[in-house]
Amino acid sequence: MTPPQVPGARLRHGRVALALSFFVQGAVFALLVTRIPAIQVRYGISDGLLPAFLAAVPVLAGAGSVGTEHLVKRVSPKTVLRCVQPVVCLALLAVGAVGSLAQVAVALAVFGLTVGALDASINMLGVSLQRAYGRSIMLGFHAAYSLGGIVGASLAWVGAHGQLPLWSLYGPVVAMSVPLVLLSGRWLVGRGDEEGEGKGRPATGAGSPVAMRLLLPLCLVMAFAYIGDSTVSNWSAKYLQDVLGSSEQLATVPYNVYMVTTLLGRTVGDLGVRRFGPASVVRTGTVVAAGGFAVVAAAPDAWVGMVGFTLLGLGLCVIVPQTFAAAGRYAVERHGPEASDPTIARLNIFNYVGFLIGSPLVGALGDAWSYRGAMLVPMALVLVTLVYARSFGSSPARYGDDHERPRTVDVGRGSNGL
Repeated sequence: MTPPQVPGARLRHGRVALALSFFVQGAVFALLVTRIPAIQVRYGISDGLLPAFLAAVPVLAGAGSVGTEHLVKRVSPKTVLRCVQPVVCLALLAVGAVGSLAQVAVALAVFGLTVGALDASINMLGVSLQRAYGRSIMLGFHAAYSLGGIVGASLAWVGAHGQLPLWSLYGPVVAMSVPLVLLSGRWLVGRGDEEGEGKGRPATGAGSPVAMRLLLPLCLVMAFAYIGDSTVSNWSAKYLQDVLGSSEQLATVPYNVYMVTTLLGRTVGDLGVRRFGPASVVRTGTVVAAGGFAVVAAAPDAWVGMVGFTLLGLGLCVIVPQTFAAAGRYAVERHGPEASDPTIARLNIFNYVGFLIGSPLVGALGDAWSYRGAMLVPMALVLVTLVYARSFGSSPARYGDDHERPRTVDVGRGSNGL
């Protein structure tokens, strides 16, 4: 069925509502990860135990994504999102407000499980809404996430600068976020709703996902992109200070620059997809990101290093949203619209695989070899995306135009487009 070419009011409202969900998720996640040192101090988490806490969150998030793959066979993704996003917000508050190590462990476990379901369902809705619009809008949703991350990180800086207790930082944010997502959730649009502005078939009952062997190339692209992203988030400050000899203050700048350039790249990225096609945008992003890693590895000083991290933000930012979009498009063409949601949930697991691998990989290589050399490893992994770039589809046509749809070829072969 060809989706509507001119979105109606319900689709526009659904787009705004989903963008708000992405924004809140970006802010909440940034507020958690940027205040990890304060969380460690508050609950007396030892340096030896901290890595276990940090690893447990993405592992449980992966479990939450797996559960969502099966859950959306019974309820719609928008129902999942409306239920879990307030819980994610409240779990953040609990992390800052509970009174013991055991209680914070439970709060982080709840956060991990529900954030996995949230990430899966929110991207399911983004892919289905893009299909309804008939043109690329997925990067715009991830731009809202980046903007939320910048706001959350800024609030965390204010809290750290003012030495605010965690509960007094998280409390007002959660008090505003929970009513916002509950209210905006009424306007979310899911599969079935988007067809005929709510007059189509019900958005219940997902089909079988694309087989993993066929989805594996996109899973690898997702994992490698997050290895690159986690390298920046976990090692940029240390690299600038210890390897390039920057001041402690300057060492905090690269990640902020990375987040801003990620926002800028995603804001204009949909225009590039509409004009040149997703494969061209992914290829360009891959080359720019690899160039960023090369500049970082060869940088003679901190300022050149920051140029490299800037390029990384501009390059990596387009890959993940387009990977979700490509998986959804392939699932629809191979098995029908019902296959899109569980396929997205299956792909989303590799978000956390990359996150788990990236930081330990670079750290181990840096200690055993050199941190300059370690930066070349995520560069090489990101470049693998070029092998599978045609799997993203080469046509700049509007999605859903049957006469202009990208070719359907087995994504598992890695050399042909969707």
